[in-house]
Amino acid sequence: MKTAAMQTTNMPEGHDHNECRALGQILDRIGDKWTIMVVGVLACGPLRFNQMMREIGGVSHRMLTLTLRSLERDGLVSRAAYPTIPPKVEYALTDAGRSLIEPLRVLSNWAIEYRPTIEKARAEFDTREE
Repeated sequence: MKTAAMQTTNMPEGHDHNECRALGQILDRIGDKWTIMVVGVLACGPLRFNQMMREIGGVSHRMLTLTLRSLERDGLVSRAAYPTIPPKVEYALTDAGRSLIEPLRVLSNWAIEYRPTIEKARAEFDTREE
């Protein structure tokens, strides 16, 4: 029997906890602050590492490296190394990575629209908790 929530969210009936855990890990990756930023800058096309650092701003070398490696491992970003001097490496979104652009755009628009509502609710909550 499907619940109303399952019907509206297209959740499969009878999914197990291992499936939920695996989906949670994927959603953690996709929802990560730096993942969203990397997908955003790569949406315009391939970039080199330092170009990405400049475009994103505020990300450390180490964090960008870790994020790119995780995205590459998950098949969302490809890394192309060219045998030139100095070496040239470019990062690009894969088909799976490009498929994230629209959902992230929708979530970003939602966050922009509801940010004042959320900030107001937080302030009211914090006032009650003091």
